Amino acid sequence: MVLQRKVKAHSLTGRITSGLLRDSFKAVKRNRGAAGIDKVSIQRFEANLEENLQALLRELKQDTFQPHPLRRVFIPKNETEFRPLGIPAVKDRVAQEVVRRLLSPIFEPLFHDASYGFRPGRNCHQALEEALRLHGEGFEFVLDADIKGFFDNLSHRVIMTAVAAEVADGNILRLVQRFLTSGVMENGVRMPTSIGTPQGGVVSPLLANIVLNHLDWQLEKAGLRFVRYADDFVVLCPSRRQAEEALALVTQVLENGLGLQLSREKTKVTSYGKGYAFLGFHLSRRSRRMRPKSMKKFKDKIRELTCRSYNFDGEVIKRLNRVVRGTAQYFATGFFTAREAFHKLDSWIRMRLRCMQTKRKCLEDNRKIRVKAFRRLGLLTLESYCDAALSKRATELPSRGNLLGVARCVKDARR
Repeated sequence: MVLQRKVKAHSLTGRITSGLLRDSFKAVKRNRGAAGIDKVSIQRFEANLEENLQALLRELKQDTFQPHPLRRVFIPKNETEFRPLGIPAVKDRVAQEVVRRLLSPIFEPLFHDASYGFRPGRNCHQALEEALRLHGEGFEFVLDADIKGFFDNLSHRVIMTAVAAEVADGNILRLVQRFLTSGVMENGVRMPTSIGTPQGGVVSPLLANIVLNHLDWQLEKAGLRFVRYADDFVVLCPSRRQAEEALALVTQVLENGLGLQLSREKTKVTSYGKGYAFLGFHLSRRSRRMRPKSMKKFKDKIRELTCRSYNFDGEVIKRLNRVVRGTAQYFATGFFTAREAFHKLDSWIRMRLRCMQTKRKCLEDNRKIRVKAFRRLGLLTLESYCDAALSKRATELPSRGNLLGVARCVKDARR
């Protein structure tokens, strides 16, 4: 028997062209983002676009490219913790997008079907719908897993080994290595990065999928059903005993194969009946709604925009609509069942706007500034998005028993 030698991807550097660089810049521009440590914004980079792209092309081709250190910023994770983000320079983001576009077609066919995060044609809603589908098939018990400091604790050795298993172009491998070890500027001091991949890096989500693909296929080998979105995943089982066995397997694969650990505080075995949080939702047999943390984030954003000391004008409505639209488009899905919660949030937003207008909080003001006044101003409502999703869900139901299905939709949505 003759063993076939594994064919790796060669000559990826030769695929770097001016057209690829321009497309990569367009992707970076669409994603917007702040300037890096060199203080060059997207607009400033675009002012001399062709010159900048040609200089970057030469550096990438000649293997002389050196990324800047990342600019460190911290965003609130919860009331007591902050999540560190590393913001690359615009030039470095373009280079990372080039590498991502070269590597993605190589690894995409190797990824498991249960992986939904940062992949073409896949999104959070599909991951949630797959979890709900499996619950409908009787997978009642859930391993709700949380990897401790995933992006901060990813081993560079593990990342490079996984990439090198499919890629033989030394120039591209060195580029990935340089992205990982570019360092971070914090309070004016350059800090080395010997472990982890920065949250905020263009290529980081792909590297995360490449590393966790090993876990996916180990779960597949064990006959387990799961849904993963980047480092957020659940394993769905027909019995509690199997869910506990899955916990032992996941712990072993992460610690021995990937050098990662599960968070003891956040990882648990639960059931669909009791409910669990996944991708911003609280999923249970009784309801599918915003999880409390998602609700708090939304209300915090609204509070920032509707301080009583601010003036109430059309600009406030525009800013509120952006927040309302983004939240509603994500949560107001066909499986969402908390229409009443959206109704209350809409009332709460109007109350805060009345307080802005009158500089006080008084129930009598409800008569002075009625709901139709806010409609004339163009204020969007969460409830309208929920109704639209409900109507769409009703029209997609089979014709047989359609009236019963619509009645169930309405009953679910009002919970």
